[in-house]
Amino acid sequence: MNPRDYTTLLAELRQEYAQYAPRSAAINAQANGYLIDGGSHALRLIEPFPPRIAEAHGAWLTDEDGHRILDFWQGHFANILGHNASVVTEVLAEGFSHGFGLQTGFADRLQAETAAILCQRTGSERVRFTTSGTLATMNAVLLSRTFTGRDLVMKVGGGWHGGHPWGLKGIRFHGKGGGGFGQVDSDGLPCVQTDEIVVTRYNDTDMLADCFRQHGDRLACFMVEPFIGLGGLMPASREYLRAARELTEEYGVVLIFDEVIAGFRFRAGNCGALYGLQPDLASFGKVIGGGMPVAALGGRADIMQLAGREGGGRVKFSGGTYSAHPASLLAAKTQMTYLVAHEHEVYPRLAQLGEKSRLAVEAAFAEEGILARCTGNLNGELPGSSLSIVVFPHQDDCRLKYPEDVWDPTVTDVALRETVIRLAMLLEDVSVMHSLGAVSMAHSETDIERLAEACHRVARRVKG
Repeated sequence: MNPRDYTTLLAELRQEYAQYAPRSAAINAQANGYLIDGGSHALRLIEPFPPRIAEAHGAWLTDEDGHRILDFWQGHFANILGHNASVVTEVLAEGFSHGFGLQTGFADRLQAETAAILCQRTGSERVRFTTSGTLATMNAVLLSRTFTGRDLVMKVGGGWHGGHPWGLKGIRFHGKGGGGFGQVDSDGLPCVQTDEIVVTRYNDTDMLADCFRQHGDRLACFMVEPFIGLGGLMPASREYLRAARELTEEYGVVLIFDEVIAGFRFRAGNCGALYGLQPDLASFGKVIGGGMPVAALGGRADIMQLAGREGGGRVKFSGGTYSAHPASLLAAKTQMTYLVAHEHEVYPRLAQLGEKSRLAVEAAFAEEGILARCTGNLNGELPGSSLSIVVFPHQDDCRLKYPEDVWDPTVTDVALRETVIRLAMLLEDVSVMHSLGAVSMAHSETDIERLAEACHRVARRVKG
């Protein structure tokens, strides 16, 4: 099916938004004189301009124009307790008032205490902290290639593992003969490196087995998200992850779970445990930081030690200036401690709100005559998801199992989800990502009702 042309509707929405948020427009014009596209993270820089946020509390933002915006992005899905949760901010404020938090460059007991929580809750034997998921997954690849003595790296199409050379292939879907998820997605990379990246299909056990038969003796690692993010906010099947564990063991390949999104999102620990699986390495970020820049790589001691003295420092995963930053680790320890202590309260509540948001959004669009389906539904493994993407299928029988089901414009209306809905919802004072995003503990049933009302009004705009 040919995608609908939204040129006229988008022009109308952009003109209306420029009038609705003049201060954000003025700040954006100023920012464009100094910053690429007016900012430093492409996903935030919507057209004609993003709302410039002045403050944020719980489920709500306030922009420079004074609009109160109900937010479902929640810090790139990191703020599981909501923006600026007092659980974390009060501890940080106390630390700063007592001279603790900005003494970068020294070791302290906090690193050991925070690492102990992460190891105990994820099954990791050793961990090392860093500042971003990109660095965690990049070093996971370096460790794997060193440990195995092999070159090939395998990932899934639609899997985002950060902006490093082994992560910049198989991200975007290229239709109309473009090879689906098989292309390199950034210029500037050497072909010799991108040729060493094998892209397989998420949740396709047969294709995974074929890839191992073809490349297994040359594979250093297979990196996969138990709950894929960019590829559609959908869970892996038990069959798929079990096959990944069995095949990596059979071929001597390092299994890496990228849990930057999934870690501490479904339980107070790693998502892999819900499948009864332990990878060789796992990356964590987002939720563990409590809103501060914290990421970590954990896993088997014999692999991790390749970055340490015992392994001769063969992998230069030595850290950066702000690795294990004291204020960040104080936030991480506080956040993880809280989630462990309140696990039986937090996660059932998130699952309940997530389900209500999916049902409310689907019903709102259906009542306006627009077919909508949400990803993130239960699959028998995860006890409820607080994350969802809204998909607008061209046919009622559309399945939502693979990233291709979400990103192929001949299957679903990608432009409506990614461009039109996001801007139209801002005019309703609602912030979404991929037409929905994440609920947090700060959201309420009333917020879900407001979301549904906004979907009704946006649907009417779309229908014209």
